[in-house]
Amino acid sequence: MSGRLEGKVAVITGGASGIGAATASKMVAEGAYVILGDIQQEAGDSMAASLGPTASFQICDVTRENDVQALVETAVRRHGKLDIMFNNAGIVGAIGPMESTPAEEWKLTLDILLNGVFYGMKHASRVMKKAGSGSIISMSSVAGVTGGLAPHAYCAAKHAVVGLTRNLAAEVGPYGVRANCVAPYSVATPMVAQAYLGDHTDMDKTVRMLADESPLKGRPGLADDVANAVLWLASDESGYTSGLTLTVDAGITTGSVAGAPRFSEYRPMQREAGKMGLDA
Repeated sequence: MSGRLEGKVAVITGGASGIGAATASKMVAEGAYVILGDIQQEAGDSMAASLGPTASFQICDVTRENDVQALVETAVRRHGKLDIMFNNAGIVGAIGPMESTPAEEWKLTLDILLNGVFYGMKHASRVMKKAGSGSIISMSSVAGVTGGLAPHAYCAAKHAVVGLTRNLAAEVGPYGVRANCVAPYSVATPMVAQAYLGDHTDMDKTVRMLADESPLKGRPGLADDVANAVLWLASDESGYTSGLTLTVDAGITTGSVAGAPRFSEYRPMQREAGKMGLDA
C-alpha cells in the first residue's frame, strides 16, 4: 500500500532524530508534506534535506508555546491546512529517587514532556476543529500505563499524556477530529542508547541489548515500529479510532518477559492445603 497520506500536511515535534525522524521518513514516503520541529538546528536541516522538497525544518523549543504555535501556523501558511500533529519531542529528564530529585529538573522534565504536548494539542486542535478533520497523536510510554519502568517525572508526564489524550478526544470528536497516543517500550534510539549505555551513538549495542531483553525472542524494538503505529493513527485507516493509547511494547504491559513465563510447564493443579491434582 502506498499514498496512505497523499496530500496530507503533518507537523512533527522532535523530528530531527529518533522516532520523529523515522516517522517523518514514512510520512513523506506515503505522500505527506512534513514540517519538522526540533531544537537541533544542524540535525533538523540535514533530516529535512534528506527527505526532499516535501519536508522542511523549523527551530522549535516545545517549552515555548510561541514556538509550537509558529510551527502549526507555518503548516497552515504554506499548505493551507494541518491534517496531522505528532507531539513527539522528549527527553528522559530527571533521574533518581524522589527524595533527591531537584525541583528544577522535575519542572523542566514536565515542561518538555507534558507542557510541550499540551501546546501542540492546543494549537493543532484550534486549527483542526475549524477544518472539521485531523489527527492529533502524542507520545506517551509504557511508563504512562504502568509503574516502575521509568523515573518519576517521566512517569508522571507520560501518565498525564494518556489522560490529556482521552479528554481531548472527547472534546474534538464532535468536530471530526481524532486524538490518540502511542506508548512504546524502549526502542533503539539515541535517547535509549544514552539512558542504558551512556553513549547515544552506540546503536549496534543498543539493538543487541534490546533483542536479548525482548519478550519476542530476538526481536528488538525499533524506531520504525513506533513510526508504523503513528502512521496508522495518522491515516484514514484508523478513522474510527480516537482516545486510544496504542502500546508498542512486545507485550511488556501484559506482563510478558524474555524467556518462559512462570507456570509455563504442566503440573497437577494445586488445591487447598497444599494438595495437588483432581483426586487429592
